[in-house]
Amino acid sequence: MKKTILFMLIGITTLTLASCESNEPPNGLQRLTPYEGCEVTQLDGYTCVWADEFNGDSLDETKWTIEVNGFGGGNNELQFYREENVSVADGHLLIEARKEYFGGKNYTSGRINSKYKGEFTYGKAVIAAQVPAGRGTWSAVWMLPTMNTYGGWPHSGEIDIMEHIGYDNNRVHTSTHTTKFNHQNTNGALTFSKTLYEATTQLNVYELEWSPGSMLATVNGERIGEFNYTPAFNQDVPYDDVYPFDQAFHFILNVAIGGDWGGVQGVDDSIFPAIMKVDYVRFYQLDYAKDDQDKPTTPEDIRQMTQLNQGIFWKPSRDDTGVEKYEVYVDGEFFDYTYLNQYTFINRIPFKVLMPGKSYDIQIRAIDFTGRESGLSEVFKLTL
Repeated sequence: MKKTILFMLIGITTLTLASCESNEPPNGLQRLTPYEGCEVTQLDGYTCVWADEFNGDSLDETKWTIEVNGFGGGNNELQFYREENVSVADGHLLIEARKEYFGGKNYTSGRINSKYKGEFTYGKAVIAAQVPAGRGTWSAVWMLPTMNTYGGWPHSGEIDIMEHIGYDNNRVHTSTHTTKFNHQNTNGALTFSKTLYEATTQLNVYELEWSPGSMLATVNGERIGEFNYTPAFNQDVPYDDVYPFDQAFHFILNVAIGGDWGGVQGVDDSIFPAIMKVDYVRFYQLDYAKDDQDKPTTPEDIRQMTQLNQGIFWKPSRDDTGVEKYEVYVDGEFFDYTYLNQYTFINRIPFKVLMPGKSYDIQIRAIDFTGRESGLSEVFKLTL
């Protein structure tokens, strides 16, 4: 009887230990600590990791850099950006455009960025902002890549969370710019628009939910637009020509005057000063160490790209918190990583080249954000 009880206790203890171990974050991954300066630390399953609530009496320069230039923003804009046009008061950031001559420009305004001070890959950006009315203004909350992994603009991408054009007063826009889709080529940028009668009369909450291969932009909880990478529809280019958003991006907030879009109907000089008011800027991320419990499913259905025959794509793996990357194997040996469910072998790795006229055994493995791995896919025979 004593032996039976002892075995039962050992079994229960072993089961308890195994259960505890399975709930521990893998690979030593630490759980997220909410950012203390964020007034809403948890949102829709996300944890706040960075925020500015603008509660001081001046701009926090540990989070922001004020830009000073008259370069025209690459869009033939008419303003000179100055420090004097950026201020913090009564719990708000104020970016003020003025009708005044400075540095060879007839207008001044403000532009700030979080480069090297607040940069993120995947998560949820949340910004409460009220934009100025008036013909000639071009207000924006947007993001640019910090390291330009795939080259200079537009190759490494641009995310426009919100743009407002003063002559189209009751509408806001969200866009992405990439190598394949940008406003300087025939494809144009990918842009969605939404009627918002309150854009210039109250604070509105703009959100960007960003994950591998997908971005959803909303205002006050209502959809503006959604961007999804679909390799079957982009068989002519590597994935980063369409979705280079797998790298760190930083915030930019500004009010431009005139320019290729904002100045289409000229500038009404009676509107100044024109002020964009921002209540907060926050960034949230998933707590993978806490929330991820499953390994990804094994990649399936590998296919050769029709227009770029040195490329392949496959059905994306499923995971409870998302797949971070895929391993590509050639003839049983690890070849390279890719961050979406597509890979092109041409011009990728020096001294690792697949030769035309030969066949290769290709396999794919998925890895999630905790490092959990799927099994290797079935072999796909790639003939170049």
